[in-house]
Amino acid sequence: MSDPAAVPVNRREYPDRPWVGIGVVALRDDTVLLIRRGRPPRQGEWSLPGGGQRLGEPAEDCARRELREETGIEVGPLSLLAVVDAITPGEPGRGPRFHYTIIDFQARWTAGEARPGGDVTEVAWVRLDALDPYGLWPEARRVIALAAARDPAVQRIEDLRRI
Repeated sequence: MSDPAAVPVNRREYPDRPWVGIGVVALRDDTVLLIRRGRPPRQGEWSLPGGGQRLGEPAEDCARRELREETGIEVGPLSLLAVVDAITPGEPGRGPRFHYTIIDFQARWTAGEARPGGDVTEVAWVRLDALDPYGLWPEARRVIALAAARDPAVQRIEDLRRI
């Protein structure tokens, strides 16, 4: 029998407090950058790029670091978009398996070719009107819609389509 003390512990699983996560709605023209997660929580699912904030790391620095690590892109100015709680239920009596408080920013792509990195297995620039096949978490869909509604460049593209 193996020694349970020798098994690595994921401190984010069954936490004693919420973890802060940072997400980014990165827009380019009328597309948003999505990533496929390579680790729990939500392993194998499409999502927005982002990850855990490090101790002493400002939130905007974390957003830019996560974008570079996971996708290789750079963005312009970041603006606060939304705060979302992502809570994954756990086993009865143990509390939530995961609990993240996610601070979502929005920004426009400025440089870099998107490529998977870190714990990401795939990346895709997806048209804002073509998100259905990606099976996004409803909160991700909500913040993407919020970003599109607030972005004047997306509005101009939509206006041009109506001509």
